[in-house]
Amino acid sequence: MVMAALRASGRVRVVLVDHRAKPDSKLRELERLARAAGVEWRLVERRELDRMSRTGVHNGVIGLAEPLPRLSLKAALDRSDERGDEPFLLVLDEVQYDQNLGAILRTAAAAGVTALVIPTRRGAALNPVVQRVAMGGAETVPVVREGLNSALANLRRRGVRVVGAEADGTIPYWEADLTGPVALLMGGEHRGLGSKVRSRCDTVVSIPLPGGSVVDSLNVSVATGLLVYERLRQQAAEAAEAASSI
Repeated sequence: MVMAALRASGRVRVVLVDHRAKPDSKLRELERLARAAGVEWRLVERRELDRMSRTGVHNGVIGLAEPLPRLSLKAALDRSDERGDEPFLLVLDEVQYDQNLGAILRTAAAAGVTALVIPTRRGAALNPVVQRVAMGGAETVPVVREGLNSALANLRRRGVRVVGAEADGTIPYWEADLTGPVALLMGGEHRGLGSKVRSRCDTVVSIPLPGGSVVDSLNVSVATGLLVYERLRQQAAEAAEAASSI
């Protein structure tokens, strides 16, 4: 996470390293990045790292950094427009567990998601545990905290279709058009999509499970990954078809 922050932003101010750490290739690269950015490199006792760690796991390195910048949904969409990108967002309805939010954020970074929208008052927040699980995802994907009803209304005004995912969705996810400006709306671990946010969806898809399955739903981070990569598959197929017709 410290290395990702050094590569992606200028918010790291100090890097603290266990003075007994073996200087392997990863540590040397971390030091190179820190010194190139003018970031202080400080060797300390491991017990100091243990005392400072907010996640319980630090692997001998802790970075002290400025807070992540806050971004509104409007600003995230404006940025996407300026780059000429099609907006592609993830909207989470009360995802409760840090591990799930972190895993979703990591997938979002891998897939080039424009922004991740989470509620202002309910669900997991962008805390140190989430950032660690995301493995640098928080450095590249803005996490927007806004009321979901307002955010979904704003998305529709900007021409972004909202596709929800629920066990009783009307069509399997692979039959839905996930190309173009789209936001994927995922429900929380315990109750799925709330009725108000579901009513704002243009389409609600399902992820069918094999007959006789011993579970009735997938983990939300796994479900999100399936839909995100189905979008990428559809985009690739669309691009290949366009190229073959030239």
